[in-house]
Amino acid sequence: MTKKGILLLSLVACMLTLPMAMNAQCKQFAKNTCKAGLDPYQHDGNYHAALLIEGEEAELYKTFYSDRNYRIGVCGASNLSPIEFKVVDTRNGKVLYDNSLKDFDWKWDFKLESSQQLKIMVKVPVPNENVIEPEEGCVAIMFGSLDD
Repeated sequence: MTKKGILLLSLVACMLTLPMAMNAQCKQFAKNTCKAGLDPYQHDGNYHAALLIEGEEAELYKTFYSDRNYRIGVCGASNLSPIEFKVVDTRNGKVLYDNSLKDFDWKWDFKLESSQQLKIMVKVPVPNENVIEPEEGCVAIMFGSLDD
């Protein structure tokens, strides 16, 4: 198994064992802090949030439909470095958006020509190599769309 696979399995196991209180706290963070940034897009009603530690990565798959305007927003707690995220086409692995090339902008607006499933890859960067105790904080992935 690759390092990435082990890290992903560790992340999933960690997320499954987190206390419910932490999960609720992160969902509240998503509601109170991140949701407002979707305006004027209509939030899809789901709160995808988790407690992550610097250096951790997470992935989320979501289906998007053609001819609809979408916004993906990824925000993290203020004690974390700017969150990195990429949006990847699951059909061919092509990176459609990488916020590290856009000054770590927290959102991406787009419209697809055909319905498809996309993978959102999130990473909490480590600010420098001399970290003794990595920071931990909530990270939320939010989705919105415009009504036609």
